[in-house]
Amino acid sequence: MDNQEQKHQRRVRYKGTHPKAFNEKYKELQPEKYADTITKVIQKGSTPAGMHRSICVNEILEFLQITPGQIGLDATLGYGGHTLEMLKCLDSKGHLYATDVDPIELPRTRERLERLGYGPEILTIRQMNFSQINQVVFESGPLNFVLADLGVSSMQIDNPERGFSFKKEGPLDLRLNPQKGISAAARLKTISLDELQGILIENSDEPHSAAISRAIISEIRKGTDISTTTQLQQIIKDALKFTPAKNKEDEIKKSCQRCFQALRIDVNKEFEVLYEFLEKLPDALAEGGRVAILSFHSGEDRLVKKSFQHFFRTGVYREISSGPILPSQEECRANGRARSAKLRWAVKA
Repeated sequence: MDNQEQKHQRRVRYKGTHPKAFNEKYKELQPEKYADTITKVIQKGSTPAGMHRSICVNEILEFLQITPGQIGLDATLGYGGHTLEMLKCLDSKGHLYATDVDPIELPRTRERLERLGYGPEILTIRQMNFSQINQVVFESGPLNFVLADLGVSSMQIDNPERGFSFKKEGPLDLRLNPQKGISAAARLKTISLDELQGILIENSDEPHSAAISRAIISEIRKGTDISTTTQLQQIIKDALKFTPAKNKEDEIKKSCQRCFQALRIDVNKEFEVLYEFLEKLPDALAEGGRVAILSFHSGEDRLVKKSFQHFFRTGVYREISSGPILPSQEECRANGRARSAKLRWAVKA
């Protein structure tokens, strides 16, 4: 018998009562084991680490009017919250297809839904961009209902390794699929001043686009490698030193949010992808098929609005929402990330 015994390894504990680091929040990252912790976090109006709280669920389900036996598509699977509610409506009859480009979160969501009893007999998940909706329809046939939630999921934003947020140090990546394309850091190395300013204006309506673009390009020309989220945040902060002291902190925060959003949209070609999806959408829907699209900034909402109006005027859609449906005040209080959401819908003729 070996006299040497292996030393017992204790699990890494929280640092203090409220850990700030994403990877230290082991309770929040294991919701199936620590349900009480998850409940407490949500009751405070926050989103637990590694999770995502679906927005406008009741409004979406009320419009889609899903019935057992129908065929549908969740074009943006994410954490699977909307997917789960749509599956419940199908009551094990019919089929739901779901797509997502994220190779990191998709397997986790698939596993969660399988544990709840939703396997391939009722749910087909594909790692692909929703702009390829025609490929789904080739397999599924015409769709009775479609949902597209265009927001970035909380578990993507909160994980510093993904580089979506400036709140924590992380690689300046911003790709929804980090296995394809180039990162935001690589994009900045070759971008021109005019191009960068155009991106900040077109993708996020950034009012300080000129000053911020000049500051970023100046650093690049000096040979600075802007490779982390906090590096970019500091450059933006320094570029806005001229803002009045009274509103400086809030102004800088909003500009950082807009700039990160603008770069994310550019890196992932989000507007081009959405336009392609909207163009293919009418042919994907069955007669009387319903589509609901949840957007989170003005550029996306404009594209959805114009597409719906165009196909309504040409008789492809028989009915469209007269304006955006907004989350209730109660939902916005419970989940701050719902505040910018806008829901639009259309029904095929």
